[in-house]
Amino acid sequence: MPDSKTERQPSTLSGETFGASKMSLPHEIVFVGMVCTAQLLTQACLAQSIVPLHIIGRSFGITDPSYLSWMPAAYSLTVGTFILPSGRLGDLFGHRKVFIIGYLWLAVWSVIAGVSVFSGQILFDMSRAFQGIGLALLMPNAIAILGRTYAPGRRKDMIFSIFGSTAPSGFVIGAAFSAIFGQLAWWPWAYFTTAIAAACLAILSFLLIPEIPVIQTRIQTCHATLSLVKRLDLLGILTGVSGLILVNFAWNQGPLVGWSTVYTYVLLIVGFVFIAAFFVVEAHAPCPLLPIKALSRETGFVLGCIAVGWSAFGIWLYYIWQYMEVLRRQTPLLSTAYFTPIAISGLCAALTTGKLLSVIRPGWVMLISMTAFTAGTVVIATAPVGRIYWAGIFISCIIMPWGMDMSFPSACIILSNNMSREHQGIAASLVNTAVNYSISIGLGMAGTVESRVNHGGSAVLKGYRGAWYLGIGLGALGMVVAVCFILFGSSTGKGEAADDTSQPAEQELERRTEAV
Repeated sequence: MPDSKTERQPSTLSGETFGASKMSLPHEIVFVGMVCTAQLLTQACLAQSIVPLHIIGRSFGITDPSYLSWMPAAYSLTVGTFILPSGRLGDLFGHRKVFIIGYLWLAVWSVIAGVSVFSGQILFDMSRAFQGIGLALLMPNAIAILGRTYAPGRRKDMIFSIFGSTAPSGFVIGAAFSAIFGQLAWWPWAYFTTAIAAACLAILSFLLIPEIPVIQTRIQTCHATLSLVKRLDLLGILTGVSGLILVNFAWNQGPLVGWSTVYTYVLLIVGFVFIAAFFVVEAHAPCPLLPIKALSRETGFVLGCIAVGWSAFGIWLYYIWQYMEVLRRQTPLLSTAYFTPIAISGLCAALTTGKLLSVIRPGWVMLISMTAFTAGTVVIATAPVGRIYWAGIFISCIIMPWGMDMSFPSACIILSNNMSREHQGIAASLVNTAVNYSISIGLGMAGTVESRVNHGGSAVLKGYRGAWYLGIGLGALGMVVAVCFILFGSSTGKGEAADDTSQPAEQELERRTEAV
């Protein structure tokens, strides 16, 4: 491997050094803001189909909840499924390049989603799925850019916490614009606006985010003689993506057509076969998409917490909006106003997490976040429809962001610190895959429960509560996994990447942190 000293370039962020120490404070603020916008836009796009769900459904002549649930589920499906190969693309071709392509892809499919109003739900759902691929290109590469720019330490913890804090704010912003366009104008304008914003962000990212050279790692150097297909691990991508899509499709289609329909459980079985084949392929691939040997016991605990916790969050999120708009008969704008406390609470949670990670073990942070997921769902699941806002929805909206904005940045930091530089894209991909895929799977499971207990749609509240009770169970399972993490995980949360620090750069970052 070339000497890292010869690769340092004062004008760029080097993949071998910590580029934050080479940036002025205003440049760093702009840089972090541009990267964090990817997280904000991811959640804003999720809100675009949840908040005006019934308005969009009526424009297509659809009122069946099973069909409506596909609108947000299709988006989360592809965001969660395509994130892992997106991280590999960034590792091979450059995170900044793939990051910009993600914005352009999102812009194109947002336009198509808007014009689908003249076609039908099938084109709209497909467009939502392809929108998700754009965000899948953005998210892991955004986190990898931050992971390669900052050394493990207080500053990195705070930057990742800021990144996580944009999630609830992004959802609120997306909810507000989609509610305004859907209720007062024409809902496709929400998607056209997203397209304009994504195109502008692609241009700004090209101008403002410095080039990050591709690291000359084992993937680039030792296997340089291999074909691009093998370096991409195309067979792993095909088996992994196929398995995840089939399993997810089966879970979300089951409530719609019934689990007695043959193709539903056949697809589920075939999906699990593909996933098993994926792990076999990865065990023998020269450049595995998922380097199993790089995964630690701690990684397993973290991803387990994320999977069940964010499944509970997805259930809570989808059904609290149905609760407000269907049972309480609130308009999308009023419901958005009710939902705004999550932005403030989320910011407080994220900043608190940045401090806590330098004081207590990561397992305790995960336990707190899983407890928040559980408690927030309990509050809304037990609330009567007519309960005053401040005693039900408000409390739930204050609690839930502490699950979101403690678990996500914590997981990103733990995996980033526990994986080498060459695997930063994979570390980011694993967290985002677990988050977004779990949301979609959770909605499919909740839809199955709802359809079994709502008596054909006549007991709507009972169906919603059945889904929430499932979310409570998932949150409690996350608490159990977090306790196991505390008891059996490592005590430091630092892996081999932590040994790769540059002492002078770290001292410079600490000095500037104190100055700020």
